[in-house]
Formats: sequence, C-alpha cells, structure tokens
Amino acid sequence: MTSAEDEKELTLIDHLVELRDRILKSVTAIVVLFLALFYFSEDIYLYVAGPLIAALPEGTSMIAIDPTSPFFAPFKLTFYVAFLLAAPYILYQLWSFIAPGLYKNEKALAIPLFISSVLLFYSGIAFARYVLFGVVFSFFISVAPEGIQVAPDISSFLSFALTIFFAFGVAFEIPIAVFLCISAGLAEPDSLAEKRPYVVVGCFIVAMLLTPPDPFTQSLLALPMWALFEVGILAGRLIRKKQEAAEEEEQAVS
Repeated sequence: MTSAEDEKELTLIDHLVELRDRILKSVTAIVVLFLALFYFSEDIYLYVAGPLIAALPEGTSMIAIDPTSPFFAPFKLTFYVAFLLAAPYILYQLWSFIAPGLYKNEKALAIPLFISSVLLFYSGIAFARYVLFGVVFSFFISVAPEGIQVAPDISSFLSFALTIFFAFGVAFEIPIAVFLCISAGLAEPDSLAEKRPYVVVGCFIVAMLLTPPDPFTQSLLALPMWALFEVGILAGRLIRKKQEAAEEEEQAVS
C-alpha cells in the first residue's frame, strides 16, 4: 500500500514527464519548420530586408563584412521565423499542460487571451515590417552626409530588424496587460483612464528609445501604443461589468 507521500511523488514525476514531452513536441515543431524553411532562407531574408533594399540609392546594395554572414544571417533569421510560426503550437502545449489545474471560469478567459496574445504579437511585427521599416530606412538614408555611400551590413540589419520586431511585438501586448490588471483587481478602469497623460508621455519615451530621432517615426510607435492602451481599458470595463453582474447574482441567490 502506497503512502500519501509516495502518491504525491508519483504525481510530481507524472507532471515532470508530461512537461518534458510537451517541451520535446515544441522543440520538434520548431526544428521541422526550420528544416522546411531553410531552403527558402535567402528569400526570407530578402523579403524582410525589402524596405531597406528599396530605399537604397540606385547602384548600391547591402554588404557582408564578415565572410560567414551570407550564410549565418539568413540561417539565424529562418530560425526566428520558424519559432514565430511554431508559437501557436507552443502555446497550445503550454495550455494543455496548465489547463487541468484551472477553474472553469479561468479556462474560459485563458483561451481568448492566448489567441489574442499571438495575434497581437504578429500584428506588431507586421506593423513594423510594412509601416515602420519604409519610413525608418528612408529617413536614415536621406540624412547620410554627402559623399557617403550607404551600404548596410546584412548582419547589422538583421540585429536591428529582430530588435524592432521584438519591441513592436511586445508593445502590441499592451491591451492584454491592461486587461489582466483590471480583471485581476490590480487596477480599476477609471483609475487607469485618469493616468492617461502619464501613459501618453511614457509611450513617447519608449518610442524615442526604440526609433530614430524624428517626431514622425516616433509617433508611428507611440500612437499605436496609446490606442492599444485604450483598447485594454475598454476590454477591462466590459469584464468588470460581467464580474459585478456575477457578484450581484451570487448575492441574490444567497
């Protein structure tokens, strides 16, 4: 006959085994996608660098200072693309692991949050690629001193692009963060709305740190961040109304 401690140990071992299996499945998904995309690694790199290449003066092109860059820059980018494409599956594995320990109302809330988080992160990357890059690279090239030939290094561009993609992806998660704060009772929608002036200033400070030093480019990040903050408050008001209605029903029943 097994003791309670043995049962707890077995349960812990089962959880660790399940966690290991789900991590292996996630890693496998990334590897499979990477292998499938590796043949197109150069095309992927040229697609991401498209706005920069289009903004370069006629007769110039990107260069590779490091002899290994022509191989490793597309290689690295393809790995990140594979990870991003596998993100929904990775989140599904995470959800499947933690779902049994959640209450019914928590499960109903977690699924939309997972989906929204992925879509918002992708939206941030798409915004940076299709809107910001064209403006940023045109600005950088236009302010180059006369007589200076602009020929960006492919590794330096990749580091810049990945940083911007990550920054915009995280910035577009603002509605989720605001919504969670309100739904968890850490903040009230009205109190957050009162702090709007500070939030606007904070958005422009973050944009100033992440974008070139011109007001137009900074506004391309700051204004969407502010708008997403307002979306988070609106969603928080809706969930707060539902919570208050549920509390009133419980009090009426009791």
